[in-house]
Amino acid sequence: MNWDKLLSAKRLGLETREFKNTDEIRSQFQRDYDRIIFSSPFRRLQNKTQVFPLPGSVFVHNRLTHSLEVASVGRSLANLIAQQLKQQDEIKNKEILNELGSIVSSACLAHDMGNPPFGHAGEEAISKYFTEGKGKKFETAVSKDEWTDLTHFEGNANALRLLTHQFMGRRSGGFALTYSTLASLIKYPYGSNGMIQGKKKFGYFQAEKEIFLNIAKELGLKKLSDEPLRYARHPLVFLVEAADDICYEIMDIEDAHKLKILDTQTTFELLLGFFDEETDKKFFANMNEIFKEVTDINEQVAYIRASVIGKLTHDSAQVFLKNHDKILEGEFNGSLIDGIVGKSKEAFETCKKLAVKQIYNHRSVVKIELTGFNVIGTLLDEFITAIFSPEKDYSKKILSILPLQYSVEGHSFYKKAMSVIDFVSGMTDLYAVDLYKDIKGMNL
Repeated sequence: MNWDKLLSAKRLGLETREFKNTDEIRSQFQRDYDRIIFSSPFRRLQNKTQVFPLPGSVFVHNRLTHSLEVASVGRSLANLIAQQLKQQDEIKNKEILNELGSIVSSACLAHDMGNPPFGHAGEEAISKYFTEGKGKKFETAVSKDEWTDLTHFEGNANALRLLTHQFMGRRSGGFALTYSTLASLIKYPYGSNGMIQGKKKFGYFQAEKEIFLNIAKELGLKKLSDEPLRYARHPLVFLVEAADDICYEIMDIEDAHKLKILDTQTTFELLLGFFDEETDKKFFANMNEIFKEVTDINEQVAYIRASVIGKLTHDSAQVFLKNHDKILEGEFNGSLIDGIVGKSKEAFETCKKLAVKQIYNHRSVVKIELTGFNVIGTLLDEFITAIFSPEKDYSKKILSILPLQYSVEGHSFYKKAMSVIDFVSGMTDLYAVDLYKDIKGMNL
């Protein structure tokens, strides 16, 4: 793979038009960012659970605020990389390297747009409906690969679908984003039939296979195998992933402190664990000086948190640059965070272990997961059952709720099921609960 081919302003659905970065106010990649941030699916992230239930008396992160923060970190990380890549003679179009920050921040903005309501529990609820719920009876109605899509619903693949699918009444190419921005979003460059053993992640549904293959061909992504079909990641995927890893792990610590799930002493110990008293003397000196004026505990936590994110951003950039050639050859396995060393590595692992034990299994988190299972399972069953018997009066009423863009007339069961999943996964937490109550007669 080479950078001159990996960075392309060609837009999905508008392939016959030539797009170049010009001296206009916004570059093509900055236009991607704007298209995403002004879109309805992006705005709906404000009422989708990140980890902790919404809304609450204490403000914590939702999917939207998380995505904005990931975009900020991703932009900084990409700019660090761009500075170094400009020094490489083999890259001919050095001007486009100035756009790495825009490409990565755009992909970061969009990385969670395919996630259903109720956090990761929402993904599980969709999958479980087909593996353990009433949806099991539909297995014979689809192909083996299509069934794997349904039984392993994946937010990453759904993000690509949301951005590229031509919904009823909408234009070809979906958001019509640049190929490079879309490729930077595909964390797992293979379909559900190419999942790595022991893992449940993949990058595209069978419905979007041809779109993915077009992107891979245009950008010159390296094919790793034919059976199963797998490609190497676009290099910028590593930056999007690192920004996400940094934000969710560190910000969850801060949120847990605000919610008093973690006490102040534990929070300080976790965050200060990223710094060494000898090599980071300047940080500790600055912190002690600032804390003479800033005595608010939450502000102190925020200062250290910001410093940790800055440190991890630079650490991740160094891992990327160290493994640059392997990444371009498709031979680098794992994440950038996995490659950091020293105090940062130890502290990050400590945060992960504590988060699983005390945060992600906290009572409030479990309660929202249980709600998600019941609400999403019920909504899926109501709509999918209705599309199999559309002649019934009850089914007609249920299907009348579906917006026109999710029209299911004249399609295979797989396409009909995907349309229902499009509708349900795009809901906010509150809308899903309200619709559930309406259907169950609980709002009367």
